[in-house]
Amino acid sequence: MTFLLRRLKTAAASASLMVCAAVFLCLSAGLATAQDDQLDYDSWTLLGNRAETAVDGANVSTEALESLRSDLAGWRDTFLQAESTNSTRIQTLESQISSLGPAPDEGESEPSSIAARRDELNSELERLQAPVLRAEEAYTRADGLIREIDEIIRTRQTNALLELGPTPLNPALWTQTARAVVNSVSSLGAEFWRNVQSDAKQRDLRRDLPVILLLLALAVLLVMRGPVWVRNLVDWLRSRTRRGTGVWGFLASLGGIIIPFLGLLALTVALKTTGLAGFNGQRILEMVPGWGLVLLSIRWLADQSFNRNDQVATLPLPSARRLEARYYANILAILLVVRSAGQTVGEIFAYSKDTQVVLDFPVLLLCALMLSRLGQILTRLKPEETASDNPEGTLLEGSAFRLSMARTLGRIVIVLAIVGPIMSAIGYDAVGQGLVYPTIKSLALLAFVLVLQRFVNDLYELATGRNAQASDSLFPVLAGLFLVVLSLPPLALIWGARVADLTELWARFQEGFVFGETRISPADFLTFIIVFLLGYGITRLTQSGMRSSILPRTKIEPGGQTAIVSGLGYVGIFIAALVAITAAGLDLSSLAIVAGALSVGIGFGLQNIVSNFVSGIILLIERPISEGDWIETGGTHGIVKDISVRSTRIETFDRTDLIVPNSDFVSGRVTNYTRGNVIGRVVVNVGVAYGSDTRQVEDILLKVVREHDMVLLNPEPMVTFEEFGADSLNFVIRAVIRDVGHKIFVTSDFHHEIARRFKEEGIEIPFAQRDIWLRNPEALRGEAEDKPKPEPEPKKTPQADEATARVSGRNDTMPAGRLDDTGGDADGSGGEGGR
Repeated sequence: MTFLLRRLKTAAASASLMVCAAVFLCLSAGLATAQDDQLDYDSWTLLGNRAETAVDGANVSTEALESLRSDLAGWRDTFLQAESTNSTRIQTLESQISSLGPAPDEGESEPSSIAARRDELNSELERLQAPVLRAEEAYTRADGLIREIDEIIRTRQTNALLELGPTPLNPALWTQTARAVVNSVSSLGAEFWRNVQSDAKQRDLRRDLPVILLLLALAVLLVMRGPVWVRNLVDWLRSRTRRGTGVWGFLASLGGIIIPFLGLLALTVALKTTGLAGFNGQRILEMVPGWGLVLLSIRWLADQSFNRNDQVATLPLPSARRLEARYYANILAILLVVRSAGQTVGEIFAYSKDTQVVLDFPVLLLCALMLSRLGQILTRLKPEETASDNPEGTLLEGSAFRLSMARTLGRIVIVLAIVGPIMSAIGYDAVGQGLVYPTIKSLALLAFVLVLQRFVNDLYELATGRNAQASDSLFPVLAGLFLVVLSLPPLALIWGARVADLTELWARFQEGFVFGETRISPADFLTFIIVFLLGYGITRLTQSGMRSSILPRTKIEPGGQTAIVSGLGYVGIFIAALVAITAAGLDLSSLAIVAGALSVGIGFGLQNIVSNFVSGIILLIERPISEGDWIETGGTHGIVKDISVRSTRIETFDRTDLIVPNSDFVSGRVTNYTRGNVIGRVVVNVGVAYGSDTRQVEDILLKVVREHDMVLLNPEPMVTFEEFGADSLNFVIRAVIRDVGHKIFVTSDFHHEIARRFKEEGIEIPFAQRDIWLRNPEALRGEAEDKPKPEPEPKKTPQADEATARVSGRNDTMPAGRLDDTGGDADGSGGEGGR
C-alpha cells in the first residue's frame, strides 16, 4: 500500500510538471505573439512625419533635432530586431517549398495534391514574411531620416566653426570688457556686503560657526597635509616591498587626488554654510570642487609622466626636462581653471560674445605658449640625452619607441600652438579654441593612457614576478592595445565628435554587414569564434590523447603515428570551421561566386602552393618518409623533423634546418636510409702495398669486422679483393650494422683497428709517390741570364718530350729520390719502373 501511494505521488508530481510546462509554453507563445504585435506603427508614422517636417524646415534648433534623432535611433533598433521575427519558421517553409521541386512553367501542370500543398506553403510564407518586410521598410525610413539629421547638424557645426567674428585685438572692445568685469566684481561684492550686514545672516553665522570652523580646519588639513601623507605612504611602500611596488605606489598616489578633493568639498560646504555668498556667489562656489579636481588630476598626471624617479615616470626624459615639463603642465592646469571661471562668470552675468572673446584670448595665448614649450621639450629629445641620465648609461626600457612618438607629437603640438592664436586673432575664435584646448585635453588623455599601461605592466609583474618588457610577454602589449582602443571614443569627443556619432558607429557595428543574402552581425561573428575555438580545443585535446595514450599502445610505427595525429588535426580544424559557420548561420551557397573566382586564382597564381599542399597530403597518407627518417634529397643528408601540408623540415648533420617543398619529395628522387628499419650497410675501402699476402689481409679484415659489436653476422660480412690499383692492392669491406645512424662511428672504429692490426702483422699501407724531372734546372740558379741565348732546338718527337719531362708513379714503399742537378734520382737511374 505504501508503495502504491508512493507511485501515485510520483505520477501526480510528473503530471503537475507536464501541466506547468504546457502552461509555460502557451504563455511563451502568447508573449512571442504579443511581442510581434506590440510595434505601434501608428506612433511610428507620426514620429516619421514629424521628423520629415523638421528636416524640411530651417528654424528647428539643433537640440530639437538631436532629440528627434534619439527617438528615431530607438525605433530603428526596434525595427532591426523585428527583421529577425519568425526567421526560423521562414527558413523551414523555404526548405519545404524547395523540397517540392521547382514550380511548373506556364502551361504545364503538376499533381493537384502537390499544387495545393505548394499554395498552402506559399500563403503561410507570405503571412510570416509580411511583418518582416514592414519592419525592413520602416528601418530604411528611420535610417534615412537619421542620416539627413546628421548631415544638417554637421553643416551647422561647420558653419559655426568657420564663422568670422570680432578680433580680440580691437582696442575698442577692451574698454567694454573691462567695464563688464568690473561690474561683475562689483555685483558679487555688493551681494556679499548685503549678506554681511543682514542681521538674519549674522545670527545664522554665529549659530553655525563651530561647524564652519571644523570644516575649515578639516579642509586646510586635507589640502595642505594630504599630499605629504600620500608621498610618505608611497615612499614607505617602495622601501618595504620589492614586488608590486609600482602597483601599490600607483594606488597610493591616487590619494593625492582624493584627499585634497575631499578638503575642497569641505571648504565649499563651509563657505556655503556661512550664507555670506549671494545667489551668484553660490553658483561660483558650486564650481570650486570641479576646478580643484581639474588642478589635482593634471598635477597627478604630470607627476606620473614626468617624475624624477625613472621607474615611475612614463616618458623617458632627463631630470631637468622632467622638472620643466611638470612646471608647464601645472601652469596649463591653472589656465584651464581660469578659462572655466571666466566662462562661468560670463554665463552668470550674460557677457556679450565680443566680451567673451576678449576675455578668452589672453588665456588662449598663454595656453598656446605653454604648449609650444612642451612641444619643444619633446622635439629636442635625443637618445643619448636620455641615456646619459640613466646611471647605467643606456636607454631606459621602452625609450626608443617613446622618444620617436614624443618627437612626432611635439612637432604637431608646436604647429597647433602657433596656428590656434593666429586664427583667434584674425577673428576665427572657434577655430583657435578648437585647436588649442583639444590639444591640451588630448595630451592629458595620452598621458593617462601611458600611466594606465605602466600600471598594467606593474600588475603583470606583481602576478608573475617577471618584468613585462624583459619577458617579452604578449599580455602587456594586448592590454596596451585595448587601452588605446578604449581611448579612441573620448579622443573623438574631445575633437568635436558628437555622442550621436559614436552611438551611430556602434549601431552600424551591431547591424553588421550583408554578405550575399546573409547578414553577419557581431553576435554571429562572436558565435563563429567561440564555436571554432571550442572545436579547435577539442581537436588538440584529441590529438594529445591519441599521441600520448592510444597510439603508443598500437603496433603502428612512430612515423605512422605522427601521420595519423597530423591528419586528425587537419580534419578536426576543417570540421570545426564547418560547424562554426553553420552555428553562426552563414549561408555557404553565397560563397559560390567567390569560390569560382578563387579557383581561377588558384589555377594560375597558386599552382605551387596547391601542388605542395596536395603533395603534403600524399606524404601523410603514403608515408614514403616519416619523422625521424634519415633521407637524402638534392645531395643533402638530414633527419626529417616535421612534415606539414606545405613543406617538410629537415635537420642536417650540421644542425641547420632545411625547408623542402613537399612537391620535391613526390616528383623528385629521395633516398631514405631508415625506411622501415634502421639496419644499413657499411662499405670501407682498404689498400695494401704490393707484395703483401692477400689471404692474410683478407683474414685480418674479416676478424676486425666480425669482432665489432654493431656488425650483424647474418647476413655474413664480406671482404673482397677488388683490383690491382695504381698504388696499392685494393680490398673492400661490406658489412651490415644494426643502426645505420652509427655508420660514421663504425667506419672510424674499423680504420683504427685495421691500422693497429696491420702494424702488428707488418703489412704496409702504401702512399702515392711521384718522380719529378725538370727540363731546365739551371734556370732555378739564375745561370740562364749569363749565357747567350741558345740556338733554337729542332722539333722533338713525343718520345723525346717524354724523356725530358716525365711524372711516373711508384707502388713501392721506398722514399722518393732527391732531385739532383741533372734532374735524375739520387742513384742516377732513369726511373722507368713503377709506371
